[in-house]
Amino acid sequence: FQIIMTPIFNNLYQPRLIHSHTLRLQESLLSSNSGYSNYRGILNWCVVMLVLSNARLVLENLIKYGILVDPIQIISLFLKDPYSWPALCLIIVSNVFIMAALYIERKLSVGTISECTGTFLHCINLAALLFVPAATVLSVSSMTPVGGVMALGVFTVLFLKLYSYRDVNKWCRESRRAKARTLSRSHSCPSVHKANGTAGYTHVSYPGNLTHRDIYYFIFVPTLCYELNFPRSPRIRKRFLLRRLLEMVKCLMAQAPPLLPVPLQVPNHFIWLIFFYWYFHSSMNFVAELMQFGDREFYRDWWNSETIPYFWSNWNIPVHKWCLRHFYKPMLVKGVNKFTAQLAVFFMSAFFHEYLVSVPLKMFRLWAFLGMMAQIPLAYFVGRFLRGNYGNAAVWMSLIIGQPIAVLMYFHDYYVLHYGNAAEGVAA
Repeated sequence: FQIIMTPIFNNLYQPRLIHSHTLRLQESLLSSNSGYSNYRGILNWCVVMLVLSNARLVLENLIKYGILVDPIQIISLFLKDPYSWPALCLIIVSNVFIMAALYIERKLSVGTISECTGTFLHCINLAALLFVPAATVLSVSSMTPVGGVMALGVFTVLFLKLYSYRDVNKWCRESRRAKARTLSRSHSCPSVHKANGTAGYTHVSYPGNLTHRDIYYFIFVPTLCYELNFPRSPRIRKRFLLRRLLEMVKCLMAQAPPLLPVPLQVPNHFIWLIFFYWYFHSSMNFVAELMQFGDREFYRDWWNSETIPYFWSNWNIPVHKWCLRHFYKPMLVKGVNKFTAQLAVFFMSAFFHEYLVSVPLKMFRLWAFLGMMAQIPLAYFVGRFLRGNYGNAAVWMSLIIGQPIAVLMYFHDYYVLHYGNAAEGVAA
């Protein structure tokens, strides 16, 4: 004790230290004018308080109801028939469309087919990417809703990737026709310095990128925008991989109490937040680290959104970049005004939201489509009449209230469609 405390008391009684601390003009840390922004300790406090406040409820839930998240039950959602795995088979079939896109581009690169013919073949391939899985999900009775969502999600991502693959290779051919020796990075993405870890990889030029290895690398990396030379990380960090893997497992095994005295909006909102962290942070970083993919900007600070457009531009960066690069800017180049182009982007987003919900549920109610299109007048109202914290609160309210309403509508319609007659019989 004496060894520890002696230096402390000596410092306290040194006269030079008493007069060394002069007063100056400064703000308190919690004041908005202080410029202080490091609140990690407060965030950790919130997490600790959340864990402690829910620990008793979780224990009571486990004792009373047992383990509700059964891995066997989760697997059964995907595999309704143990002798037929339609969702998995459909995902395996997606390789046909990948190979079709690659070989069309190879034919175009050597001039075997014309540009018009290549465009026509690409359109057929991309249209089949949307219609074939939808028809399969609707026609196969053993396809569960969850399996259908997973399969259609894979095909939707593949559609966006192959569209980008076609666009970038077309830009390469146009550059080659202009007698450019190599593809400029500006044709595909902003310049990335070698500090990103790309120095150890060979620079690829068109048509040297038209290989199986290149296209499958693009298919598996967490981005929708194709490039000939992606930014690469120098090595795979095993500890980083392990942390992301543990986060993924924890999020998947999260178990909420079956009965809570709260409205539907609260558990639905927490599930959405857990999904965001699991998918956009843990899963995407895990895949990116495994593939040594350098661009990890999968989301921005959407939680600080003060307008609806800011939220949609920052919560899903891969989709935002794809829309900006392959849909919005090309429309502006063709002379379409900004407002019409923005409406078109929302319309396309609304279509895919409805596509990913109605087709797996095998019913068409347009709730997701209407919910997305309702963002347009909401964005006008929030941007016109609300500012700062009020705008941010309006964005949060739209997330907390809007999504549960759509979920409830689909749940109601699905229950009436599939179990309505049985419920009427029991009641009778």
